[in-house]
Amino acid sequence: MKWVLKAGGALLVLVLLYLSLWPVPIEPVAWQAPMDRGLVDPFAPNKLLQRASGIDLGDFEGPEDATLGHDKHIYVTTLNGDVLRVSGETIERFASPGGRPLGIETASDGALIVANSYLGLQRIETDGSMRTLLGSIDGERPVYPNNLAIANDGKIYFTEASSKFGAEEYRGTYNASVLDIMEHGGHGSVIEFNPATGAAVTLLDGLNYPNGIAISTDNRFLVFAETSGYRVWKYWLTPDRRGETELLIDNLPGFPDNIKTGLQGRFWMGFAAPRNSLLDKLSDKPWLRKVVQRLPAAVRPQAVPSSHVIAFNGDGEILMNLHDPRARFPMLTGVLETPQSLFLTTLVGHQLPVIEKSELF
Repeated sequence: MKWVLKAGGALLVLVLLYLSLWPVPIEPVAWQAPMDRGLVDPFAPNKLLQRASGIDLGDFEGPEDATLGHDKHIYVTTLNGDVLRVSGETIERFASPGGRPLGIETASDGALIVANSYLGLQRIETDGSMRTLLGSIDGERPVYPNNLAIANDGKIYFTEASSKFGAEEYRGTYNASVLDIMEHGGHGSVIEFNPATGAAVTLLDGLNYPNGIAISTDNRFLVFAETSGYRVWKYWLTPDRRGETELLIDNLPGFPDNIKTGLQGRFWMGFAAPRNSLLDKLSDKPWLRKVVQRLPAAVRPQAVPSSHVIAFNGDGEILMNLHDPRARFPMLTGVLETPQSLFLTTLVGHQLPVIEKSELF
């Protein structure tokens, strides 16, 4: 009996040593998460997204972002490393930039600009040919380009989600995002890139997983999501206010993802997942967050399937709030708005969800 107790005690010591000392890639920083109010107005649950249907993408998976081309076709980035051209129910591979293309926008000349989390900023011509616009900054390649917006003068504004946890190094965007969110170390930035000169300027840094970014139709300001801070910021571009930032929406009920400029002054944003109560409770306990990172992946905080997107204006007023409690299309990253439809983008699955605006407005 004594040897059983001794063996049990030794095993307990080993477990405690493992949970206390085993090296992990994160060095968590203490912060105070705002109290989660849950899905209350203006984010109260509804069933409006249950009206969405899915366009079958076949073998292609994870339509993370989409843009409307000058040819009126929809172009979609996928987990496979391809950009698809969608015309009704017709799906074709338009280009294969490789890596993990995330954000995509259409330039004034019809070319597609892609934020590739593995490879930097890429330009895809209307004939499908490709080249890299920005593979490094001061000799160091962007580690994790995420989303982008294009100004009327051709400048590209993009978010670098994390300079520490690269999507390629950590085997995918989800793994890298979880590590950055667990650390909360301020490794993200917003960057302005001028393709005409090749100059890249960091506008803001010290951000916690900056994600979606969009520009107002009059080009007066940017809005961008700080995912692990549960908030959206406004960054002014006008000469008289350039560089000023405002907290536009705070204490969101989930992890904000892509932001896209819509019509009639709207910005659309998706929530990749609702907030995690354990993660919030441990926000001011960095040592315990490190312990959690040592646990098996199956018992660490996980993204809960949900379907939730919103629209807001430049003053932070919530204009639309769309849910599907059944989460038929989970992990929605954002919305591409066209005159007739809302195309919902997502991290997972082999369908591109779409809902006709006539069923909502």
